[in-house]
Amino acid sequence: MKKIFFASFAALLIFASCNDTTSDKGSDAKQKNLAASDAISKAFETGNVNAIDSFIAVDFVDHTDRGDFKGKDSLKAMVKFVHDNMKDMKTEKIHELADDDYVFSWMRWTGTSNGTGGMPNGPYDMHAMEVSKFKDGKAVEHWTYMDMKEMMKMMPQPAMNDMNKMDTGKMKK
Repeated sequence: MKKIFFASFAALLIFASCNDTTSDKGSDAKQKNLAASDAISKAFETGNVNAIDSFIAVDFVDHTDRGDFKGKDSLKAMVKFVHDNMKDMKTEKIHELADDDYVFSWMRWTGTSNGTGGMPNGPYDMHAMEVSKFKDGKAVEHWTYMDMKEMMKMMPQPAMNDMNKMDTGKMKK
């Protein structure tokens, strides 16, 4: 997982040298994609799913570790779930790269979880790479890449102690 994360990040850095959004306004499509990405991020903070209707394709697919979730309704359900269970969530785009087809966002999320959905009860501070594919100014696909070490820091201490006791010498490499 670490290799994939760092390889993706290296590819993004190379991509950034030609497509840094801070130095170049770029095409209309690129600007539409950035605006759509911003609106979708804001929906997670506000819980307003109506604000994203015009930015999501009907055949949208969110590729997750739990499988692919398809359609606008699946994204709206995720926005509602996150907003209901992490009411004070704030999103920050640390850096963003875009072209006519993709938006790559290095994100930071902070807030307090109520303990549902696998997150421990209490504060969280997470980073991830968000990759969204766009067509005609609408998101058609989405992927999130998180650093698992960062996720494990948020898990309850007994779970971490159990992980530390694992005999990793017997694991296949």
